[in-house]
Amino acid sequence: MTEQTITIPITGMTCANCAMNIERSLKKVDGVREVSVNFAAEKAQVRYDPGKVQAGELIQRIQAAGYDVLKNRGDFPITGMTCANCAANIERAVGKKLPGVIHASVNFATERLSVEYIPSVIGPDDIAAAVKKAGYTIILPEGSDEEEDLEKKARDAEIRNQTQKFLIGAVFAVPLFLMSMARDFSLIGMWSHEAWVNWLFFALATPVQFYTGWDYYEGGIKSLRNGSANMDVLVAMGSSVAYFYSVAILILPDLGGHVYFETSAVIITLIKLGKMLESRTKGKTGGAIRKLIGLRPKIAVIMVDEKETEIPLARVSVGDTVVVRPGERIPVDGVVLSGATSVDESMLTGEPLPVDKAVDDKVTGGTINGEGRILFQAMRVGKDTALSQIIRMVQEAQGSKAPIQALADQVAAVFVPAVMVIALITFASWWYVQGDFLPAMIRLTAVLLIACPCALGLATPTAIMAGTGIGAEKGILFKNSQALETATKLDTIVLDKTGTITMGKPVVTDVVPLSEKCRSGTELLRLAASVEKGSEHPVGKAVVQYAEEQGLALTEPSDFKASGGLGVYARIEGAGVRIGNPSWFPALTDIEAVAGQIRELENQGKTVMAVMQEEELFGLIAVSDSLKPDSGKAVQRLFDLNLKVVMLTGDNQQTAEAIAERVNIRDIIAGVRPDQKSTAIKDLQKNGQMVGMVGDGINDAPALAQADAGFAIGTGTDVAIETADVILAGGSLTGVSDAILISRRTMRTIRQNLFFAFIYNLVLIPVAAGVPALFDAVPGFLRELHPILAALAMACSSISVVANSLRLYNVGRK
Repeated sequence: MTEQTITIPITGMTCANCAMNIERSLKKVDGVREVSVNFAAEKAQVRYDPGKVQAGELIQRIQAAGYDVLKNRGDFPITGMTCANCAANIERAVGKKLPGVIHASVNFATERLSVEYIPSVIGPDDIAAAVKKAGYTIILPEGSDEEEDLEKKARDAEIRNQTQKFLIGAVFAVPLFLMSMARDFSLIGMWSHEAWVNWLFFALATPVQFYTGWDYYEGGIKSLRNGSANMDVLVAMGSSVAYFYSVAILILPDLGGHVYFETSAVIITLIKLGKMLESRTKGKTGGAIRKLIGLRPKIAVIMVDEKETEIPLARVSVGDTVVVRPGERIPVDGVVLSGATSVDESMLTGEPLPVDKAVDDKVTGGTINGEGRILFQAMRVGKDTALSQIIRMVQEAQGSKAPIQALADQVAAVFVPAVMVIALITFASWWYVQGDFLPAMIRLTAVLLIACPCALGLATPTAIMAGTGIGAEKGILFKNSQALETATKLDTIVLDKTGTITMGKPVVTDVVPLSEKCRSGTELLRLAASVEKGSEHPVGKAVVQYAEEQGLALTEPSDFKASGGLGVYARIEGAGVRIGNPSWFPALTDIEAVAGQIRELENQGKTVMAVMQEEELFGLIAVSDSLKPDSGKAVQRLFDLNLKVVMLTGDNQQTAEAIAERVNIRDIIAGVRPDQKSTAIKDLQKNGQMVGMVGDGINDAPALAQADAGFAIGTGTDVAIETADVILAGGSLTGVSDAILISRRTMRTIRQNLFFAFIYNLVLIPVAAGVPALFDAVPGFLRELHPILAALAMACSSISVVANSLRLYNVGRK
């Protein structure tokens, strides 16, 4: 059975170790091929064999590990059932065949379908389509919770929860801290040393410890149950040491000593403050997805019995006639049936100028209609629309792991156990050296609290989310984070000529008859166009279109054959006719006789084709493909990024040089047949070059796949888009330099984040362990770092990493 990939939104993760726990749990499931859990995006990307495992089993495994999944429930009326077997058929069609369905049950008596599903994978419209395909009818509600609403609600609920716990912690911790400090510095009377004051401190600290800090105990237990240790374990241990030591002093006064209730309370409150701010800033890194989702209108207007009827977006079906008034968003993809307008497609392509639309033109859901009223036929709806596919692609890119993250993952896997060992060594060493339990305990607590695996876990995914988000806003879609990383290493960009540098719409410019048997240009054109009727090549189509514009009656070809990159052959009215590259006719002396004419046309940047009937040269036809308006600017921008630019074309050297000169390209690979393009890329790679290939056609697909990074022009073929690593939705060549610039800035941010995360832990863990105490010149607060300062530093570390990633949005939009 074909493998499937689903993206599962997860709740309950607190650090990078949680993500690794989930990965380990899912990888143990038979049928799971690949798992990537993104802590920053709070999503798991799972590739699995649906013949061996269902989505429901994956959810159960995640929940068994101590985490939860964002789910939605739907209850839908069903019509058309006649017996219990019908109910079983629907259950099978929905529960077994739809990816993302956790559980489906049909009650034949009440004629209702109950479904539990992952809204980021499927929606009510997909369920309805499956039921309809099974032969029954489902009645959808007028409105339904969208996946984006659920995810936003979950994030908002998490922020509210963190905020509430922080505020309650602060209400108790602030007076406790102030009173404790005032007592220690003798700012209040002797009454503060009475036994009941310690009980008051206990009463103030306990709600903070077990309400505000309960998440850390819960998360720590889950982590230990999964056979690992995470940040929650460190926080729970560090705060518990101070709290339970103080409880022991309180219950057994004979032990004597100072209570540290304010330390445990302030530690938890500060770390909770950090988590609250982290949740708020982390949510901003996913802003691009929410913007794309926000492009979907909630309702659509369709024609029913020649009347305009408003329906929810999910109810629009393929074939419906959709009405769009001036200024409204186009709800789904389709083809214009009547009317004319201009459409703002900038939110999808990054191109600022509106695009004119008339009958038979395609329109895309999420774009904004201009001043005209149009009717169009819905061709792609729901998850099949271009906007939905873009959203899915961005989500998958943000959920994937870049190779650079491997080092952080390896460190994170052993980080917490290593810190616990360091803390115990610190405690034992200082207790042995000084013979005093209390300073050793304070240093143990400081080591446990200052260590921050979160900064390591957030360093890469937050920057990836920001980088791919900026790209999406500019109409640049990275298929995965590996493509984002690879793009930074490119030193050579290969540009296919047709459709990439040029418009890809050649037009006939010259028709030159050369035979006594074919004296008129009209007859030569009719003969050539009749052969090209069977061709799919842009040049062939241009010849046919030109002939039809001249009103010529074409003959149906027989025995049609195409010789890749050289030309075509067919029998016209019983005679064999060939049309193609002059190099295809080397044996003809007639070709040598007109070589001067051919070179003259080629030096003008035109593509020349020879037309031959029964071994006699009948004439020449030249076509020209105009440059895209921004090709010169785009090539210059690539040069500005210190990249070598190579033009790849099937044209001969003279024609290629004429085109290349107009855009200042000096390196040319000419005369390359479609099946040789990937070989040309290999040859460059053998010379040690990291090659990016830019193309748009079916014949570019092998070269796009062979290149280290393939860039597909978004106006190109589906095959090219499917093969490429980066899609330039706007169709502009300037998107290549934009993509490389975004990737370079993103990778620079990742390196900054990782550097900070590593340096933070490498420097501050020894400080917390008391290494500065060996040097008299070091300030006192560093020689014996208080656990409260350690907690403050930890809270700031992860926030600073996320904030640095968010800077990409400001830099990337310039």
